[in-house]
Amino acid sequence: MAMNWVQFQQGMSLPEFLHSFGTEEKCAEAVMRARWPEGFTCPRCGGGAYCMVRHEGRSLFQCNTCRRQTSLTAGTLFAGTKLPLTVWFLAIYRISQAKTGISALALKREIGVSYPTAWLIHHKVMRAMAERDSVHQLGGTVQIDDAYLGGERSGGKVGRGSENKIPFVAAVSLDVHNHPRYLKLTPLAGFTGQAIKQWAQTHLQPGSCVSSDGLGCFAAVTEVGCMHMPTVVGRAKPRELPKFQWVNTILGNLKTSLSGACKAFKYGKYAAPYLSAFAYRFNRRFNLRDLVVRLIVDTVRCQPRSQRAIRTAEDHF
Repeated sequence: MAMNWVQFQQGMSLPEFLHSFGTEEKCAEAVMRARWPEGFTCPRCGGGAYCMVRHEGRSLFQCNTCRRQTSLTAGTLFAGTKLPLTVWFLAIYRISQAKTGISALALKREIGVSYPTAWLIHHKVMRAMAERDSVHQLGGTVQIDDAYLGGERSGGKVGRGSENKIPFVAAVSLDVHNHPRYLKLTPLAGFTGQAIKQWAQTHLQPGSCVSSDGLGCFAAVTEVGCMHMPTVVGRAKPRELPKFQWVNTILGNLKTSLSGACKAFKYGKYAAPYLSAFAYRFNRRFNLRDLVVRLIVDTVRCQPRSQRAIRTAEDHF
């Protein structure tokens, strides 16, 4: 069997990561480059000239024009943190390079913080991943399937009606060689025509050719200018359906990833960030070495997220 170069690519080793981001100064330089690629820009007046001042032990940028003071991390996902940037960057490294994901408990042990802190860091970084991918739409040939997170509860409903099952859409766009390009994994309230129409408006480019297993609600993609090509599969098993090879393969990898990294989490509340994190890594799988730097940039440019906002799961992408 030929070696799959995507699976066997080098990625960024831990020594390489520590060489590039092993000190607070190097991490601060990376944050500044990501936040102000063309140099410092005052958030109030847009001025570029500044001086550094000290206030209560912190280094602040002071605009020479309007005298507005701002910290390096203000307005980023690191805003208000009391942790060193080296801890944040190590967490970003582990989250980006773990092919099957990483649990908050494992992250806690690796970066040396408490479990609540590791949980919050993990969810903040996953929100940055979700926010970045939310702006991208699938186009061309798209395979789509219905899927569920969670299992049946003892004494509860069985099948798709189980109270513990969270429905989500799995959709993957293919290139001209029928190889997977980009992935979307999106929780839904249910598989209805209206829900699929709203999903398609946000996540599909008009003119896309959508292949499905014939579930009735998927026909709603035609209402937003997409073509629908249903194939009624009946009782056929996923491995017997080469037409849906890629979306079924990805769903299998997703279930292996979640069950291997996390014993359990609140599917109804936190499905979106976990699914988005898997999709983010998949969509950037061709360059693992660059993935760390890209996630650092996306984290810096993500709007701050409070613990309260994350725990109430108020953001949905």
